[in-house]
Amino acid sequence: MSENVDTKALLRLMAWLSPAFPIGGFAYSGGLERAVHDGLVRDAAGLGGWLSSLLRHGSLWNDAVLFAEAWRRSGDEAGLKDTAELGLALAGSAERHTETLALGKAFAVAASAWPHPVLDRLPATVPFPVAVGAVAAAHGVAPASALAAYLHAAVSQSVSAAIRLGVSGQADGVAVLAGLEAPIIETSERASLATLDELGGAAVQAEIASLRHETQHSRLFRS
Repeated sequence: MSENVDTKALLRLMAWLSPAFPIGGFAYSGGLERAVHDGLVRDAAGLGGWLSSLLRHGSLWNDAVLFAEAWRRSGDEAGLKDTAELGLALAGSAERHTETLALGKAFAVAASAWPHPVLDRLPATVPFPVAVGAVAAAHGVAPASALAAYLHAAVSQSVSAAIRLGVSGQADGVAVLAGLEAPIIETSERASLATLDELGGAAVQAEIASLRHETQHSRLFRS
């Protein structure tokens, strides 16, 4: 019985974080487009370093901590509201705020295909990691596994954006993903045990790139 439950949870997690899930994540680059424009990311090696920094010290680390907090508080409506408000307050730019809010709202709507009371507990304005964390907990997906899948999906989206921006080809992009397995596992395991006191980052260039993207004249992505 437990094996069937685990398989069902895995299938749901795969569906929620699939590129086919209707949340529009493909429209965002999280500031990567500006980083490429400014020459901060020039090739696959630079892309791998950029994403590793985000995982360990930047926005993806903070997202992971918020995800874990939402996972723990999935049954607490007031707690989810507080976590959502904190997540939106931590957005470092207007585009980052728009991105996480748009993805969070779209995720909650799409996840209603799997009805659960947790969807009623989520606030109307919910950042993406909070929405996914709460829903994953409600459906019995273990926190470290859910976080690993979430972070892998986020990194995969960035690699896809980098390919469209001409930073790397398909083969190099896959190699970047392979090289990021260890940082993804490390971050997911560390964040699953982290508290809100461990929020914070030092990826200053990434935050500046996100801000500078707001005034970029010609662009492919919304962030």
